[in-house]
Amino acid sequence: MNMAIIPARGGSKGIAKKNLKILGDKPLIAHSIIDAQEAKLVDQVYVTTDDLEIASVSREYGAEVIQRPPELATDTASSEKALFHAVSEIEESGINSELIVFLQCTSPLRTGLDIDRAIAQIRAEKADSLLSVSPSHRFLWHQVDGVAKSINYDYHSRPRRQDMNPQYMENGSIYIFKPWVLKKFKNRLGGKISLFVMNEDQSWEIDSLEDFEYVEFLMKRSHL
Repeated sequence: MNMAIIPARGGSKGIAKKNLKILGDKPLIAHSIIDAQEAKLVDQVYVTTDDLEIASVSREYGAEVIQRPPELATDTASSEKALFHAVSEIEESGINSELIVFLQCTSPLRTGLDIDRAIAQIRAEKADSLLSVSPSHRFLWHQVDGVAKSINYDYHSRPRRQDMNPQYMENGSIYIFKPWVLKKFKNRLGGKISLFVMNEDQSWEIDSLEDFEYVEFLMKRSHL
C-alpha cells in the first residue's frame, strides 16, 4: 500500500489563504489531491492541516484529513514534523505503507502519471527515498565573508555548458520515502536517494500572486 500526504496549513506569510486560492477552476490544494487520486499506484490520499476550511475542501475532493496540532502549523515548524505526526496517526489507525508520497500544494504542475513514474522509478532503482528535480545549467555563486566565490564551476577555466556534468535543481513537486527513512533520519530523504527528472515548466513553484498567474498560464498551455 502506498499513501500520499499533502501538508496544508492555514497560515501563509506571502498570500492569505494561499492553499484555498482558486487556480484555474479549483482551490490550489485540490490540484495536488486530484494528482494523487489519479496516480494508479497511490492507494490513499491524506491532507494534514490545522485549518477547518482546508479540511472541509479536502474532504470535498475526496481526501482523508488529519488534524494537525497548532504547534506543528507555525511558520517555523518543519514539514518533517508534520509528516512524522501524520504518519504516526495513520499507523496508529492500523494502516501501514510501503511508500509515502509527499506532495506540496505549491507545486501543482505535476500529474498522476508523474507520480506513478516516480513510484516505479524508486522501486526499480531499489532506492529508499526520491525527490523530483529539473535540469539546471546555471553557473552559481555565493559570498563567503564578503568574498564572491563560484560554487559549481571554476571561473578561471569557464567550461562550456554542454561539457559540465549534469546538474539538477530540487523542484519541490514530488518526494517519496519509505517510512523508516523519516523515522530514522527525521528527514524526507535518506538511505539510497533517487532523482526523478521533470521538465522545467512543471517545476514552477507558487510563492507569490505573480506565480499564480504564470502557473495558470502554464496549465492552460499544457491543458492540465
